[in-house]
Amino acid sequence: MAPYLAQYSALVFDLGDVLFQWSPVTNTPISPKVLHTIMGNEIWYAYECGQISQEECYFRLADRFSLNAEDIREAFNQAKESLTADFDLVNFIRQLKQSNPHLRIFACSNVSRPDFEALRLKPADWGIFERIFTSGDVGERKPNLGIYRHLIASTGIDPRRAIFVDDKLENVFSAQSLGFQGIVFDSVANVKQTLLNLLCDPVARGSAYLQSNQGKLQSVLGKTEEDSVILHENFAQLLILEATDNPSLVHLVEPKNETGLWNFFHDPKLLSKEDFPYDLDTTSMAHTVLRSEKSAEGATRVMNEIVKNLTNDGLPLTYFDPRRPRLDAGVCVCVVTIFYAYGRGSEVSNMVQWIFDILVNRAFTNGTYYYIYPEYFLYAIVRLLNSTTDRALHAKFTPILKECIQERIGVSGDALALGMRIIVCNHVGIRNDIDMRTMLKMQCADGSWEMSWVYRLPSKNIKVGNRGLATAVAIKAIGTFPRKEKETRRKSIPVSVMKLFPQLRSQMLVFLPIALTFPLTFIISRHLQLF
Repeated sequence: MAPYLAQYSALVFDLGDVLFQWSPVTNTPISPKVLHTIMGNEIWYAYECGQISQEECYFRLADRFSLNAEDIREAFNQAKESLTADFDLVNFIRQLKQSNPHLRIFACSNVSRPDFEALRLKPADWGIFERIFTSGDVGERKPNLGIYRHLIASTGIDPRRAIFVDDKLENVFSAQSLGFQGIVFDSVANVKQTLLNLLCDPVARGSAYLQSNQGKLQSVLGKTEEDSVILHENFAQLLILEATDNPSLVHLVEPKNETGLWNFFHDPKLLSKEDFPYDLDTTSMAHTVLRSEKSAEGATRVMNEIVKNLTNDGLPLTYFDPRRPRLDAGVCVCVVTIFYAYGRGSEVSNMVQWIFDILVNRAFTNGTYYYIYPEYFLYAIVRLLNSTTDRALHAKFTPILKECIQERIGVSGDALALGMRIIVCNHVGIRNDIDMRTMLKMQCADGSWEMSWVYRLPSKNIKVGNRGLATAVAIKAIGTFPRKEKETRRKSIPVSVMKLFPQLRSQMLVFLPIALTFPLTFIISRHLQLF
């Protein structure tokens, strides 16, 4: 288990409305609403805790609500008959136990002894529970703290290493007040996902997702995720490759020309009859991610072409096409990265200063022309700094980058934005536990992270997103997350060793003052000789 995850050793489940479902609809005069009302008053609570008998309970309820006691009895009998175990969730719990042998499974339920005896007759995998705690046996019910304390004392579990699952917020709240990690049950799917995220290694799960979808980690294009279509493009593939260092995961379409220029799209004719122009962003990314001795010649041609086509401000436009004069700060950082990666950073000083000014004046906080989230701009600067050992560049950018990313901690964002934010924090030496906790909760049941938007096509008013990229960046964020500093401990002779040598211990007490006195006397005499 990764060091930043809590080491949970126990699971505690409620029974009714969690592992067992039931229906309040009965063939009696008692409506579901009245049945729920009956179960929410002090008479029923006393019955659940074994303070009154079933007969007395029904009699007092009939008197309180002006009902017939036999109708109440029949309504509850039919409700108990409807109890059905959720075998899907039960099997999932068993699988969790098999993958985590140390995991202890308990149940804790507000249920009377007579009703629990009826429940135990229902077909269910009761063997998954080490123990079952009921209000009827304990004499306390949730959310009163007594039943939780009884469970803790009886099992010896550490609540800080235990997870409590219940359908009622007040019950989970009380558990959390004693240290439990709480989950409010709202659906089987959500509870499964939450338990996987709490108990299983996110890197292993995320990596398994990437491996099972290698070559198919394509982007999607649309206004929303629901109306999106698959988009075959190179840029996200290059980012995935850089984050994972695993070429088998991606599908790239390399250029068939000798210019070294890359196209964003696999098919340049995707959006129109004319070929979509080569762009500086994808080209610069490709020549840094796929850098090799063989690619140096192509990179040189690319950089020569870039410096010939700058704006009057010395800034690069997005396309190698004067008919598309698009200026984007994220693209500018990518261009600066290729120049520094190949030792030509001195040629892009205007770009460097513009990037610095953007940071100082926080112009990036609403994203850039193409890039939706401000985190990409900061992430791109980390890519730049990782591409070079130039001390002046690092000294210029690291302090302001640290200021900017500190201001982003805790701001809402999708999985990709949080992953990039954490990576930037990791780079500047900030342990960002706040966003790490949020990002870990976003991992899906299949091991991936949710599809996240990366960039927009402003002329089409549509966006491009990629689930594989969000997953790859999240894994990288976790993998580079700094460990907590361990307290340094003073080394000493173990007590067990000293007990084995009592004579040595007494002799040490005699000779230690002598050993300390001799060098002190020697030092004083040497100093006296100097005068």
